[in-house]
Amino acid sequence: MSVTVLGAGAFGTALAISLAGRGAVRLWARDLGHVLEMNATRRNERRLPGAPFPDDLTVIDDLATIPDTETILLAVPMQQLRRTLQAHGPVLAGRRLVACCKGIERGSGLGPVAVISQTLPSAVPALLSGPSFAADIASGLPTALTLACEDAETGAELQADLSTANLRLYRTTDVIGTELGGALKNVIAIACGAVIGAGLGESARAALMTRGYAEMQRMALALGARAETLAGLSGFGDLALTCTSNLSRNYRLGLSIGREEEFDRSITVEGAATALAVTEKAAKMKLDMPITDCVTGFVNQSLTLPEAMAQLLARPLKEE
Repeated sequence: MSVTVLGAGAFGTALAISLAGRGAVRLWARDLGHVLEMNATRRNERRLPGAPFPDDLTVIDDLATIPDTETILLAVPMQQLRRTLQAHGPVLAGRRLVACCKGIERGSGLGPVAVISQTLPSAVPALLSGPSFAADIASGLPTALTLACEDAETGAELQADLSTANLRLYRTTDVIGTELGGALKNVIAIACGAVIGAGLGESARAALMTRGYAEMQRMALALGARAETLAGLSGFGDLALTCTSNLSRNYRLGLSIGREEEFDRSITVEGAATALAVTEKAAKMKLDMPITDCVTGFVNQSLTLPEAMAQLLARPLKEE
């Protein structure tokens, strides 16, 4: 196995640490100063404090040095994925590229695998998604993820290559379902955080998660996803995690909205951009996505939480 993780944020660093237990792994960062710092301290204190690097992990700033057979894990924010692919196209073209980001690109309405395919048609794209926090992975705590690839043979190879002592991968060919599960659950997590931040109670959060899951299925199935994918790790599993934990940046943004507190704008929150993209996409598809619409209202500051609650509770009564 030969792997490079492109992106030295918390999640990319955690994946590199876990994968280094199986062989040599490279972690790419664009900032040379950060690269030198990580190689000197054998940690990424800027993004994942307290997680020591294994001996087999090397930090680099030049992708031109990696072997032609290298598999690349793309651990960059969703809204930066296309620019990253374009910037490093000559090196990345023709390779196996595994997206490790979750979201829908604004403007195009595409998920990560679709963005890879559109930007670098010669690449072999896949997606890694599911319930996973960087700190847990870096600490060696166990979790299970979904590896989605339309080519079943490549998917099986990647499943074997990327499974580690603490990461158990399940494979699927349902890329659309995996993309949308990982993207849409972030939007629902913002809504759930707002509910808890405003003191509306655990029962309200459970109801919101359930109806949010119905929205996730509504869009995903309309776009050709399989229902069982949404019921799996990259859908329901990730939804349960991000809607209930303070470690989720999307949930924490929601908490700040509910508490009417300022949120650190330097923190990437994928669900905020995804909510805007999904609202645009749902309108074109004529899909009813009331919770997503409320989160979009929070993000663009056109809707308050009391207004959103009144709006949702006043919807017509219907069968479940």
